[in-house]
Amino acid sequence: MEAFVRVMKALSDPNRVKILKMLQERNLCVCELRGALGVAQPTVSKHLKILENAGLVKSYKDGLWVNYHLTDGTSSPFAATMLGNLKHWLESAPEIIHIKEVLPTLCREQLCGKFPALPHGEPLKTCQDLRKQSRV
Repeated sequence: MEAFVRVMKALSDPNRVKILKMLQERNLCVCELRGALGVAQPTVSKHLKILENAGLVKSYKDGLWVNYHLTDGTSSPFAATMLGNLKHWLESAPEIIHIKEVLPTLCREQLCGKFPALPHGEPLKTCQDLRKQSRV
């Protein structure tokens, strides 16, 4: 019963549900999640810890980044069931549609300060453009 309650409590916060919906799209770092949600970094980290404790997300280190991803649900049948169902739920919710529109525009290097800010008036470039520019 404890594992069931942990999963249900983890899903009781709208921002945690949004995090799971974003992680359905791709692996993300805290900076990207913070940028999409518009909340403070410690808040995102706290949400991620709750989701990890419920067996819904995991993280791995990749150079400078700690990337978060959905689990396969093997640690808990409740987590597996909820993750499976969540793939189909809330797809037409305005908040989820908005988050999925914002997600492709997020550049972890910019959000985390790994690229210098663009000069005033210069149009925003894609992450790919910024990465190429930084190698030059």
